[in-house]
Amino acid sequence: MRKILAFILSAILLTTPALAVDTLPAEAITIQAPHAVLMEKTTGEVIYEKDAHTRCPPASVTKVMTMLLVAEAIEAGTISRDTVVTASESACSMGGSQIWLEPGERMTVSEMLKCVAVVSANDCAVALAELIAGSEEAFVQKMNQRAGELGMVDTHFTNCTGLHDDDEHYTSAYDIALMSRELIGHDMIKEYTTIWMDSIRDGEFGLSNTNRLIYGYEGATGLKTGFTSKAMYCLAATAERDGVEYIAVVLHGQTSQERFEDARTLLNYAFANYGLASLRPGQALPPIPVVMGTADSVQPAFTGGEWLLQEKGALTELSYAVELPEQLSAPVVEGQVLGTMTVRAGEKELATVEIVAAGSVERLSFRAVYGRLLGSLIGWKD
Repeated sequence: MRKILAFILSAILLTTPALAVDTLPAEAITIQAPHAVLMEKTTGEVIYEKDAHTRCPPASVTKVMTMLLVAEAIEAGTISRDTVVTASESACSMGGSQIWLEPGERMTVSEMLKCVAVVSANDCAVALAELIAGSEEAFVQKMNQRAGELGMVDTHFTNCTGLHDDDEHYTSAYDIALMSRELIGHDMIKEYTTIWMDSIRDGEFGLSNTNRLIYGYEGATGLKTGFTSKAMYCLAATAERDGVEYIAVVLHGQTSQERFEDARTLLNYAFANYGLASLRPGQALPPIPVVMGTADSVQPAFTGGEWLLQEKGALTELSYAVELPEQLSAPVVEGQVLGTMTVRAGEKELATVEIVAAGSVERLSFRAVYGRLLGSLIGWKD
């Protein structure tokens, strides 16, 4: 069947695409922390990693998973932000970073989530865990289950706070990036993680974010700090500019300042050198006529992801060339490959995307064909 070039489009872009980005060697970026990873949110591409799969204690960065389960419970409707939480004796006994909840004290989910995100409140984290699962132990089971679903193979949680340096409580820089990516996919969480200063209890108790990047880094969106004497200074930092968001994770920093400097270095590198471009040409694909089918046409659809990540500066113009058949013969099966789209930067081919049938079209039966033929003859005589 003869193929036609359906259309060729060029798009002037500020970023450069490619299907995959090779991770840079550790010496390409100078950071102090022994464990780090830099990931783009939309594609999940890793731009940089340094000993990113070593299992380490995460301290309060653990609460990324805690906040994720809270956010998912809210969006699932099992709780709401206005749900009132009553602090238990167990939650109030946590110690470490806290807002000094009193047994029986009542706060909304929103207030407690704010305290977890801004000041890393251990008492609020446990209170929220008990609300969702009935006990912290049951909540931890949910944490580990969710970690498995996200592909966090170097992670095991034993508590929801990270307060205790338990040898069985560990994760990795890469796994933290995975759960951070999932968390910032819930836009509502940024209403809390971007707070610099706030208060609770009618203004009587002040809150100041432990993540200094929120105050001083352009586009910072979160996410979570952590410290214990064993884990040392940890940070999962996220920032967004011009619709592109990056995740920088550093573990076991020697000082608090060092972790923030490392995160800035990683994020600055990402914003300066990488960006997103669309894997869609910006023009809808036209239906393809189907001969001898129960429907006159079938709608073609793109496969795969919608975005590409690549170094900036390699190109300023993308072209999209789509090849589809002029027509098809029934039957057509949903998912059947119909053609391709080739994405180029100048003469360089960046990607080939398969185009498939969005639905099925069955072949007409003999009786239906006869009926159509008879109808056309009758219509011709008229």
